[in-house]
Amino acid sequence: MVGHVKLHGALYNQAARDPALAAAILDSLWTGAWRPYLVVLAGSVFERLARARDERRVVAEVFADRTYQPDGSLTPRGRPGAVITDEEAAVTQVLRMVREGVVQATDGTLVPIRAETICLHGDGPQAVGFARRVRHELERAGIALRAVAP
Repeated sequence: MVGHVKLHGALYNQAARDPALAAAILDSLWTGAWRPYLVVLAGSVFERLARARDERRVVAEVFADRTYQPDGSLTPRGRPGAVITDEEAAVTQVLRMVREGVVQATDGTLVPIRAETICLHGDGPQAVGFARRVRHELERAGIALRAVAP
């Protein structure tokens, strides 16, 4: 049985800001007794609506290798600087999100954020090493890692 659901790409980003779409997705996913964990963009409309329905099944996701806008959304990939390629910058961002509950937006403002799971894109040339480094730095900082689902 499927234990969690995470939307992808344009649908993920649209559901993060469109309450009607987020509600329709929740209506279609959480039917009857089957309620998979739902991975959603931290701080989004989708997170708020999902938590209102079932706090226990929502997992707030942050991104190690993406920049954020002042409203908490991800910087669109078509914009310069949307993807973080510098390993040090990504590690610093992850540690700050997890420890302090904030992310620095592209304009310098600090945006509150809830980090329950971290997305690392696997399509970069150094993805595996990058993932290992992020995990190592989290563990070194004394941050406990655990599976989302029991």
